[in-house]
Amino acid sequence: MSVPPPVWTSDQLDVEVEHACGLFRRERLAEPLEKWKQTFDVYQSKFKVLFEEYGIADPSTIDYEDLVRIFRDNLGDALRYLSGPPISADDLTVIAEASLAPTSLQEDPESAKRVLDVILQSVDPRRFPWIVENRKPTDSEKSAAILASTALITAQRVSTYRRNKSKADQENLVRDFLRGHGFQEVDPRPIPNLHHAPNPGEFCGECMVGERKADVPARLFDGRLMPIECKVSNSTLNSVKRINNDAAVKAKLWKKDFGAGGVVPVAVLSGVFKTLNLLQAQDGGLTLFWAHRLEDMWVFIDSARTK
Repeated sequence: MSVPPPVWTSDQLDVEVEHACGLFRRERLAEPLEKWKQTFDVYQSKFKVLFEEYGIADPSTIDYEDLVRIFRDNLGDALRYLSGPPISADDLTVIAEASLAPTSLQEDPESAKRVLDVILQSVDPRRFPWIVENRKPTDSEKSAAILASTALITAQRVSTYRRNKSKADQENLVRDFLRGHGFQEVDPRPIPNLHHAPNPGEFCGECMVGERKADVPARLFDGRLMPIECKVSNSTLNSVKRINNDAAVKAKLWKKDFGAGGVVPVAVLSGVFKTLNLLQAQDGGLTLFWAHRLEDMWVFIDSARTK
């Protein structure tokens, strides 16, 4: 009979929730400002180019050839941030019915015009009041607009970078942990059933497990598949998305696809979580381990050796 994974009590989770939150606070306070400053400087330069070289302060003077050059000079992301709220590349592509590739815009002037029209119709009236009032901006208005736009896009870019880096760091931590305990890493491949899973004592990188992706699928020594999700949260609200609306949903699907006895869905956690949400996910069949206590995961893995 397979050894069941651990189920944590509310009190046990309370202790680790507080510890993980403390680690999160210390890491954020110690985080250097260098990334913010570098990103800010890059985008401030881009907005200055838009204003000073392309005359974007008066968008009505921009023609399709200017737009092509803007995207060719890698200024399209800054251009999209003239909108209020900023418009994503995907949304702009759909709304304008146009590719944002410079060559496509060059070959199709009408699509370039549609892109520019969407930007003009959605210009932020707070940052760029002179555009909606059809007048020339003052120097102070231009400076304020550049500063505000730079801060807006920098906040988004640094947030995305931080989120992706945290997830990548945690995945590397889990992979290093498994390697350090004798697991062998194999190439990722789709795992529609146990026959295609790594062998016992092996793991792979992100791949499809059943109908959903898993960050680090591993195979326990007793043959059960252990798809590991690496979840980093910066708030209790965010944790609901990461755990209850994502990892816990995957756990139910994997148990359905592979059978309750054939799979042990796991989430490795770090950051800010709420005990109640973790209890709900655990009740739904998701096994929880903490990034700061990975030895707990090894205790379970080692207990699943066939005798």
